[in-house]
Amino acid sequence: MLLAGINFPPISDVLNWRSIVFGGTPFALNKVGLITLAATVITLVLFFFAGRQAKLVPSGVQNFVESMVDFIHNSIVVDVMGPEGVPWAPYLTGLFFFIFFCNIFEVIPFIQMPATARMSVPAPLALIVWITFIAVGVKSQGVGHYFKNAIVPPGVPGPLLLLLVPLEILSNFIVRPFALAVRLFGNLLAGHLLLLTFAVISEAMFVKSVGLVVLPLPFAMLTALTGYEIFVSALQAFIFTILSALYIAEAMKAAH
Repeated sequence: MLLAGINFPPISDVLNWRSIVFGGTPFALNKVGLITLAATVITLVLFFFAGRQAKLVPSGVQNFVESMVDFIHNSIVVDVMGPEGVPWAPYLTGLFFFIFFCNIFEVIPFIQMPATARMSVPAPLALIVWITFIAVGVKSQGVGHYFKNAIVPPGVPGPLLLLLVPLEILSNFIVRPFALAVRLFGNLLAGHLLLLTFAVISEAMFVKSVGLVVLPLPFAMLTALTGYEIFVSALQAFIFTILSALYIAEAMKAAH
């Protein structure tokens, strides 16, 4: 069999990573932890250098950062939240870049792992968004008005509220953060497994002379998937950010 002998790593090795630095101490970090720290540092350094080298006519890093900031400001903040959402632009911009850098490590040689393919990263991000939009809603509308607007549809007969109120609670306060985390986690994990599969197949074909006949097929698929995963990395960062903006915007005013 042509594919006989291909050594696919067990799923336990793909989904579980042991500590690789400071092992045996409270500061132990695995690969995902290091990637998360790297994404944080890259985001901070990127904005530091873009701001430090600010010029009237931007170029290089400043031009890239300003273009992305304008895109997030116009396509997410203004379009979704309106003028009152402008103060949230720095938070949403940082959120987008952090998630993107966590994702893009998936295609970096010798790393090839998106930090967001572990729920330990998407879940806290979704939890922060959940806490944020509830806090914004309480501050903007008051405790009573916010929760009433969020869970009690206007103009609905009393008996139907017995059915709709639990559904609104489930939808607005449980499904939202859960969907945010699972969407990001699921898409990046699936892409990671696909890239891993075709990388293993390509390697196996390369070391088998008989496999060289069909090597271009899995290698071409691996190349195409790599380009696609770069797109997915940006897209999922955009989706997470725009949904966060939407939830905050709804909390700033009555949702119904």
